[in-house]
Amino acid sequence: MAFEGLSNRLQSVFSKLRTKGKLTEEDVTAALREVRLALLEADVNFKVVKEFVAKVKERAIGQEVMKSFTPGMVVIDIVNKELTALMGGTNSKLARSNKPPTVIMMVGLQGAGKTTSSGKLSKLLTKEGRRPLLVACDIYRPAAIKQLQVLGEQLKVPVFAMGDQVSPVEIAKAGLKHAEDHGHDYVIIDTAGRLHIDETLMQELRDIHAAIEPDEVLLVVDSMTGQDAVNVAENFHQQLSLTGVVLTKLDGDTRGGAALSVKAVTGCPIKFAAMGEKLDALEPFHPERMASRILGMGDMLTLIEKAQSGIDAEKAKEMERKMRTAEFTFEDFLEQMEQVRKMGPLDQLFEMLPGANKMKGLKDMKVDDKQLTRVESIVKSMTKEEKLHPELLNHSRRKRIAAGSGNSLTDVNRFIKQFEDMKKMMKQFSGMMGPKGKGMKGLKGKLGKGFKFPF
Repeated sequence: MAFEGLSNRLQSVFSKLRTKGKLTEEDVTAALREVRLALLEADVNFKVVKEFVAKVKERAIGQEVMKSFTPGMVVIDIVNKELTALMGGTNSKLARSNKPPTVIMMVGLQGAGKTTSSGKLSKLLTKEGRRPLLVACDIYRPAAIKQLQVLGEQLKVPVFAMGDQVSPVEIAKAGLKHAEDHGHDYVIIDTAGRLHIDETLMQELRDIHAAIEPDEVLLVVDSMTGQDAVNVAENFHQQLSLTGVVLTKLDGDTRGGAALSVKAVTGCPIKFAAMGEKLDALEPFHPERMASRILGMGDMLTLIEKAQSGIDAEKAKEMERKMRTAEFTFEDFLEQMEQVRKMGPLDQLFEMLPGANKMKGLKDMKVDDKQLTRVESIVKSMTKEEKLHPELLNHSRRKRIAAGSGNSLTDVNRFIKQFEDMKKMMKQFSGMMGPKGKGMKGLKGKLGKGFKFPF
């Protein structure tokens, strides 16, 4: 989980503050000492931590906090706002040229994920109705051009390449001309990287920059390298005047030092974050949403956006009715699984729920594609009648389903039991919008007792 270590530490500090009816300056100082240690352990730049804590302290010991009826909550709100400001304040949108095409130059060290990120960015633009062109300018890394071409085929995005015997500057210029001639409104230039920053690499990048005058220069860095990622960003920015940063592997970065330091150190906004390996796992970076996630407040806006893009509204209404009336069948389950999988990994979706880290069943949940595929194979081994009428599933039918799906009878029995439990829970959960929120209490209760989802 992204920021897991930092998130747990900060929430522990703030849970103590919430219990206090009155805060003294000593209480604030003690809490901020813990915050400082948590940030340093998360590999946040030392100067950034020092300035951050000083800003929070200056605001937190003001009269409006000390005299508040809920001083702990006011301090948390201050930290939330300062964390948001630290990461850039608001979402920094991709530039758009007044005269198409908009040119985006992707730069970074070898292994950071430039080529994959270029592909992911092209997919994001395609979903917005744009017509991107990928240009293969990495002529040094073996199979780099082929990798981009394979990505282009998967994404149905055209790739412009001239082989590895032509200079990257000429390829970039020819790619831009091709985009102009064929009506592409975005050009993504995939440049070469090195294992370290050297003058040869930088000179080539400066030459490409001078030749095509890009609207965006995006640095791709591996967030799991922490302070190294920030140092790389600082060096590239000095040489190329970056316009933004793309953080890869943020879903696996439990510390978060790069995300919290890079804007403050370089002045460059984080424009995108890669939250997984799939080609649609690139998200616009929203500082206010990320700060909310770190403090355990969830990220409902991103969750809603994912739901809107991945789920059919009419089908969702019908599904909600079936859940509420306990008419939910295995056929419905299969259809629902398909729609939910479009939204991304389930454990990442659960992280966006407010307070999910405190709900044991959600916090410990790890769902991988193999588990989902295994569950789907069980349902697909049922007859249509069995999917619609689960009560028909006697012992002999379950044995047949186990053999047909490549699972054990125990696996099939466990899944059917969890499915029935889920139906009951969903009926409760559908009442959470009621005046007393009983459905959410029921959900928390079941998760607390070790409830398992059927996947």
